[in-house]
Amino acid sequence: MRLLYSLLWWLALPLVLARLWLRGRREPGYRQHWAERLGLYGKAASSPAAPVLWVHAVSVGETRAAEPLVNALLARYPHSRIVLTHMTPTGRDTGRTLFARHGARLVQAYLPYDTGLMVSGFIRHFKPSVCILMETEVWPNLIATCGRRGVPVVLANARLSQRSLGKAQRLGALMRVAAQGITLVAAQTEADAARVRSLGVPRVEVTGSIKFDVVVPPAALAVGAALRAAIGARPVLLCASTRDGEEALILEAFRRDRAALPAKTLLLIVPRHPQRFDDVEKMIGWQGLNVQRRSTIDPGTPLAAHIDVMLGDTMGEMFAYYDVCDVAFVGGSLLPLGGQNLIEPAALGKPVLIGPHTFNFELVTQEAVAAGGAMRVTDSADLLAQAANLLNDREARSAMGANALAFASQHRGATARTLALLASLIAPT
Repeated sequence: MRLLYSLLWWLALPLVLARLWLRGRREPGYRQHWAERLGLYGKAASSPAAPVLWVHAVSVGETRAAEPLVNALLARYPHSRIVLTHMTPTGRDTGRTLFARHGARLVQAYLPYDTGLMVSGFIRHFKPSVCILMETEVWPNLIATCGRRGVPVVLANARLSQRSLGKAQRLGALMRVAAQGITLVAAQTEADAARVRSLGVPRVEVTGSIKFDVVVPPAALAVGAALRAAIGARPVLLCASTRDGEEALILEAFRRDRAALPAKTLLLIVPRHPQRFDDVEKMIGWQGLNVQRRSTIDPGTPLAAHIDVMLGDTMGEMFAYYDVCDVAFVGGSLLPLGGQNLIEPAALGKPVLIGPHTFNFELVTQEAVAAGGAMRVTDSADLLAQAANLLNDREARSAMGANALAFASQHRGATARTLALLASLIAPT
């Protein structure tokens, strides 16, 4: 099965590269560092100057989730360095922003495509002592190549929905063999752990979600304060990490039902994918609403009173957007897309609204709702109705935000538990 899988990769490679080039028309980052995706990283050092810990975070969400673990690894192993790999330019940009303070101790690169030859090129160049994959990344040839070269593979902060388990099971022996090659899985929940165990992983431990350990950067709070100063006293309804199809529903509901909201409520929309910023701006105009992009707001300049919608078109400012809002809706959940994690707004003490489709983060969503820090909405009309209730009721809004903060606080500690498990796989430095 893996031979067939590898053959399919090589046959598909021209199409994969063509797609990469086409995506580069809207996101130029996809046209950079192509050699890295093919396992070519230049001349390898004869021997690493320090032990190399390899952490893979595919895109923005995983990179931000990896922040507490990366910082903890560099602190625990002061003579080591980290190679942080990604698959998307937005993930790479996020990593550059989050970890700039570590300087040469952290190197970024693209993960090579999953062929044995390309993965071998990566390992020969960087010589990692351990491979730590974040959340859901399971690549059969990567795992097999690491096994042959004596590099233990860890799946950290792991989550596996029932839907994803079904897809893995349909891959049969290919996924079973890959799962058996993973040295350790640190799962977010017992349900995730049980699903992972069913694939044949030999060692699975429950550590909780590392995302609860994310520390809000003071710089993000400073940006949030500046944005709030520009917005003034207007109530802010944030719709964060929205996906294709959701913005149209939200904007239509906002135009139709905004009379129920407090006067001058500002709708702040932050699409999850930057290539969609221009399209969402057009949607806002089609609804007859006045829009201003976040990137065009000058420091110290008040937001014009006639602006109905602010479009969050910047990367790396999600904490600032959450900080500035009064109520936060977490996107990817109005349509059957699996949802996004609600930990960040909860950690800032914001009342959270979330749609019915949260199968990627089901348990954490259920627990936040049970704790009174989050509320389910059925559709875009219900989203506007519940937002109006909260924005018109300061006491209810404050209580829900306090519940959200308490929920986030009581779930901290996954980073320390994960670090303890990794100790047996990483030589002391």
